[in-house]
Amino acid sequence: MTSKEIRDLSSDEITAKVRSAREELLQLRLRKQTGQVEKTSQIRVLRKDIARLLTIQNEKKSKATAAA
Repeated sequence: MTSKEIRDLSSDEITAKVRSAREELLQLRLRKQTGQVEKTSQIRVLRKDIARLLTIQNEKKSKATAAA
């Protein structure tokens, strides 16, 4: 997911995306331990997506508090 797409989402949608991405990351980690993951690079991609989501969410929160 690109940062432009994330910026178009509301804060509730971003929170939902973070939650689903964390669940997916957990599932990938568990499958990696059992040797069932073919694309181990997907774990890294998910971690970066989560970081991107959280960064933009924090930017939106700081803008909201600065505007208030």
